Amino acid sequence: MVDQDSSRTPFVPNEGPHPWRRFVAVGDSFTEGIGDPDPAEPDGHRGWADRVAEVLSRDVEDFAYANLAVRGKLIGQIVADQIEPAVALNPDLISICAGGNDVIRPGTDPDEIAQQLEGAVARLSSTGAAVILFTGIDTAFTPVFRPFRGKVAIYNENVRAIAERYDCIVADQWALKVVQDPRFFDDDRLHFNPLGHHEIARMVLRALNVPNDLQPMQPGPLPARTWREARADDIGWAREHLVPWVLRRLRHQSSGDHIVAKRPEPAPVRRPDSED
Repeated sequence: MVDQDSSRTPFVPNEGPHPWRRFVAVGDSFTEGIGDPDPAEPDGHRGWADRVAEVLSRDVEDFAYANLAVRGKLIGQIVADQIEPAVALNPDLISICAGGNDVIRPGTDPDEIAQQLEGAVARLSSTGAAVILFTGIDTAFTPVFRPFRGKVAIYNENVRAIAERYDCIVADQWALKVVQDPRFFDDDRLHFNPLGHHEIARMVLRALNVPNDLQPMQPGPLPARTWREARADDIGWAREHLVPWVLRRLRHQSSGDHIVAKRPEPAPVRRPDSED
């Protein structure tokens, strides 16, 4: 009987520089970096992809990075608007995280969403570039998104199967337990804050087998709150974030309407003097 794992390469830490020269990221708000404001750019966002690119650029003099992700986009929009532009930039490393906005919509089918993802992955992998795919986070820790946990799990199994078929690198958010904590999320309870994006960057670099000096970032303790205070916070969150989100769905609007990609062309990466 043939050993099912006989073809797999054992993990060996990289000792030399990584092989990539041009990194292109596609997706939605997660990849755009929403929740991780960049003080160097007016209304700008940093995010995990910028943080990964900053590390990758250290070993390669001619490294360039583009980010085509736009907040609020559904997978069909990402496929239509970002895949061919990404291919045209001739990357040798591509990340795609798409489908999350579709999965959390009532009535959607995670298998159908995955079929759209596979079409995009097939096109991206046909270029010969290394492709990074993401599983969705385990939402068991958050009452707001806990009802979607089963759909996320089904979608994740599809993502893993697609990664197997196209030899993709998997960045496994579901297994990243450290960020399954409200202290790693922005006030909207949907997007990661700087701590969360930092931990996602560390996870992606591990998946890429790229040594780095990014250290774990510890959040402060949760403030003690009375039931009344917690209830007031929930009402404030619903008024500020949930109601506008629902209204946009009813009006067929998106937070990404009239937003353009923040880094449409590959360019050198700004390297912060220190990690925050």
